[in-house]
Amino acid sequence: MNFAFSDDQEMVRDAARRLLSERSTMERVHQIMDDPTAYHDQPLWEQMAENGWIGLAVPEEYGGSGLGYLEACVVAEEVGRALACVPLASSSYLVTEALLLMGSEEQKKRYLPELASGQMIGALAVAEGGRLDPQGIRLKSQKDKLTGTKDPVTDALCADVMLVAARTSEGSDGISLFLVKKADEHVKCQALQVMDQTKPLAKVAFDGAPGELLGPAGAGWALIQQLFDRAAVLLAFEQLGGGDHALQMAVAYAKERYVFGRPLGSFQAIKHRLADMFTKLELARSNCYYGAWALSKNAPELGVAACLARVAAGDAFEFASQENVQIHGGIGFTWQADPHMFVKRARHLEYQLGDRRLWRDRLITKLGYPKAG
Repeated sequence: MNFAFSDDQEMVRDAARRLLSERSTMERVHQIMDDPTAYHDQPLWEQMAENGWIGLAVPEEYGGSGLGYLEACVVAEEVGRALACVPLASSSYLVTEALLLMGSEEQKKRYLPELASGQMIGALAVAEGGRLDPQGIRLKSQKDKLTGTKDPVTDALCADVMLVAARTSEGSDGISLFLVKKADEHVKCQALQVMDQTKPLAKVAFDGAPGELLGPAGAGWALIQQLFDRAAVLLAFEQLGGGDHALQMAVAYAKERYVFGRPLGSFQAIKHRLADMFTKLELARSNCYYGAWALSKNAPELGVAACLARVAAGDAFEFASQENVQIHGGIGFTWQADPHMFVKRARHLEYQLGDRRLWRDRLITKLGYPKAG
């Protein structure tokens, strides 16, 4: 059995790495961080759209590339490696995927071509006060008019359309999903203070905003769970790419930095740290590949595979980014240096779909084991 990506998929990876290494340099990421009005890297987003990377898993009949999820995974890894400042997760992994999963034929034809081409950007608005559980959803829909607030919402400030979870009745089966145009006068966005300045968050207020029902009424929470399983695999590849870049940075610095007349990397303590980073990333890689297979086949194992990929990749990226800072020493903590940016991205991706504790609980539930306590 071949567990590697095909030659064609590796060609997609090589093309993505070349472009991102040129267009999403650390200097460019710093520029986005330092500009409070830059909600994403628009020139890079347009270039990615020209290459068809935004709609890799979207069928050609809806304006996509018509390739598949394995290609989307390799691009996601390179996006994470480059810390690219683009709303790919929000628009492609979540809103586009939601339309593919549950949209009507008319909705797919209306929204997917614009989303796949990058002309429209989507954002997912589920959390309220940071809570990602059905009991925490209090935003209400009455006659498809939405009233309430969502926060935090990733990429809301650059989005054109939002997928909003709203309560239509009591209970976990009383949640529905709606598409809402951000430009509507009944929608207001307020920027929030963030740790990762390249990933803007917002508090979004809806005051009777018109919503378009997506999927069956009352089935919203079940659909969100399906959506999260699929997006978790792609986000795990972003985490894997970011962690691998952090490891490579640490190795390069350990080779070039001399301490007491010796390369920093020659000290046993540093070797052990680098080895631990590598081990965690390789474990995460195997789980990510399992998730990629399950996603590409829509296999029954997808739920378990998504949890494993999400937990392992999150743990590896967090560990690698923190160790990278430590190996760089005092310079690693400074704003001008690059290591802190990987710590910030690791924290953002950790909470975008819920933290590792939530995903460990999901894994225990899917495996049929009772939760502790």
